[in-house]
Amino acid sequence: MDKKKVLIVDDQNGIRVLLVEVFSSEGYQTFQASNGKLALEIVRTESPDLVLLDMKIPGMDGLEILKHVKAINRDIKVIMMTAYGELDMIKEATDLGALMHFTKPFDIDEMRVAVNMQLRDGESNNFYALGS
Repeated sequence: MDKKKVLIVDDQNGIRVLLVEVFSSEGYQTFQASNGKLALEIVRTESPDLVLLDMKIPGMDGLEILKHVKAINRDIKVIMMTAYGELDMIKEATDLGALMHFTKPFDIDEMRVAVNMQLRDGESNNFYALGS
């Protein structure tokens, strides 16, 4: 079985390094980008299964990158990361197809669990519908 691919998009090198380390050790093939242009190149060439996307990136912000990612392949799962509690941006990201968001500083274990849930459960990630 092919390794699932995770793309980490953040302008902060420390966060990219940390997340690459965490998700590589989880067995994922990881890619990283510090800006939108590079992120979209990787999306086109590697077609990642999931993108961890920072909301605030110089040049092209997270919402803009999210729109482009979904235009390239709407099946790519996207989890937003933000240092800001900006509800309107978070709502817009959700409307554009982001699954969830993490506010920095985030709990790395919570993020690891969320990514594993999205990528390991295959088609059974309709866990939101439980108990209805």
